Amino acid sequence: MVEPCNLYGCTIGDDCFVGPFTEIQKGVVIGARTRVQSHAFICELVTIGEDCFVGHGVMFVNDTFSTGGPARGNRKMWRETVIGNRVSIGSNATIMPVRIADDVVIGAGSVVTRDITTSGTFAGNPARRLPASE
Repeated sequence: MVEPCNLYGCTIGDDCFVGPFTEIQKGVVIGARTRVQSHAFICELVTIGEDCFVGHGVMFVNDTFSTGGPARGNRKMWRETVIGNRVSIGSNATIMPVRIADDVVIGAGSVVTRDITTSGTFAGNPARRLPASE
């Protein structure tokens, strides 16, 4: 962990790196050997697997504004995010409440709005699977 960073009642696995100017909120679980780069925000109800990479400025969201505005602290309206193992998330990506399978790469600046159920590379807004390069 590189200070300054804000960690609130989260669980961080062995051999992790947490960069400066990050915030990791209450109840977040981060698996072993995961790296969280600077300026990332990981809100409540997020679980990140082992051997993951969270790039600079990545934002996780738990409030979908499902009523047309913010939940205003009503946790019953918040949704969870579960990230698999060996997932790499590029800088400045936004991760909505979703589930992401193991062995996924999310391109920088992408917005993930739906579950990703198969491994591969995804990018764009909204993030979509990129064709495999040959």
